[in-house]
Amino acid sequence: MNTDLFEVFDKTDFGSNVHEVAAEGECRVLRLDDASGEGFMTVYRVFDGIYLMYNDFHLKSCISKYQNAETLLCIDHCREGRIEHENTLGRYYMEAGDLRIDRRVHHEGKVDLPLSHYHGITIGFLQDAAEQSLKAELPLLSVDLETLARTFCPDNKEFLLRTNEPLNLLFSQLYHAPKQIRLPYYKVKIAELLLMLSTIDPALHTEQRQYFPANQTDKIKEIHAIITGSLDKSFTVEALSAQSGIPPASLRKLFKAVYGAPIYQYIKSYKMKAAAAMLISERNLTVGEIALRLGYDNASKFSAAFRDIMGVTPQNYRTRQGESS
Repeated sequence: MNTDLFEVFDKTDFGSNVHEVAAEGECRVLRLDDASGEGFMTVYRVFDGIYLMYNDFHLKSCISKYQNAETLLCIDHCREGRIEHENTLGRYYMEAGDLRIDRRVHHEGKVDLPLSHYHGITIGFLQDAAEQSLKAELPLLSVDLETLARTFCPDNKEFLLRTNEPLNLLFSQLYHAPKQIRLPYYKVKIAELLLMLSTIDPALHTEQRQYFPANQTDKIKEIHAIITGSLDKSFTVEALSAQSGIPPASLRKLFKAVYGAPIYQYIKSYKMKAAAAMLISERNLTVGEIALRLGYDNASKFSAAFRDIMGVTPQNYRTRQGESS
């Protein structure tokens, strides 16, 4: 097999914060390091000029310095988490189930992960090499990559498709590709993906989520920092509204837009996940003491909230985790 794809990777400037950490056969692993965390990109060469990459990031933000110098078409799918990308075209969000198609011409910019994690897949096509590979290996596949690029990315713009169930099903299968037939499986699924995209009319999928000015989302992130930095306190929307200067209704809408859940639901879930970690790491603390640390003066209410989020009582959770360790 030719090495055109990985040769391009070797010559590509992803930025000083991205390094190759492993390579074997048709797979390479890249690591992104940032002060707020790290991310891993596991890349498989499927055809000459076509790659599939699993993205797993656990960080709050980073700067992408990548700017496409090749004729490239990329398809991104978000499996879990949320990502906010600010570039020369503006600011966009992706959340679970969303799909993005772009040519990476405007990729350089700031990337924020409001939930501190993001998991998804990128399928990339170096168009000239990819066209030749598809014609040679899948001659019955009547899909032209340049036509797809012009259809979804006119003037090098980005296209966002919100929660398309057939495509989500296809990507869910890619997340669970059988290891023993991984590469041929990828080939079949990429062919299926291209066929499905060729049937989609972008004009029928123009619904866009509302986006908000950067100064407003920055205030919401400040509110998030206050909430998550003071887990022993309880906050009302009214108090947070007075502190931020954002009207309560707007605050609720903004918070859900950035963090994907209503504010009270998000706080409850965040606290219960913090409680789950404490139950394991601080076994000297009683359930009541953990409840107080998380702003609950009533252990019964805390236990009910924990069970609502985690599916078991705090004590049963601690016992089960102890048995499995």
